[in-house]
Amino acid sequence: MITLVKTKLGRFRILAFLEGVSFLTILLVTMPLKYLYHNPEPNKVVGLVHGLLFLLYLVELFQVKVELNWKMKKTILAAIASVVPFGTFWAEKYLYLKPDDDQNHQN
Repeated sequence: MITLVKTKLGRFRILAFLEGVSFLTILLVTMPLKYLYHNPEPNKVVGLVHGLLFLLYLVELFQVKVELNWKMKKTILAAIASVVPFGTFWAEKYLYLKPDDDQNHQN
């Protein structure tokens, strides 16, 4: 974990993980509490945290895109991953750690 914090991509991966966990917490925990048990308070708190993490994810995504010269396709897939359940976990394996297919062309 310490080595992840040392690089822009590592910090982005940590943020992506937290964003994915917060999204799943909303879907699997706080939404059922809100609608099945009429308890909206956890959803408000987790929703706020998730919203902040989501915005930070998008900002960091575009910073990583610039710093690592990611292609637009990879960047768009990473953005889409943030709105799909389990998407950031998929992206960890199939996007973040893999180099672009063709390093000779940009975007």
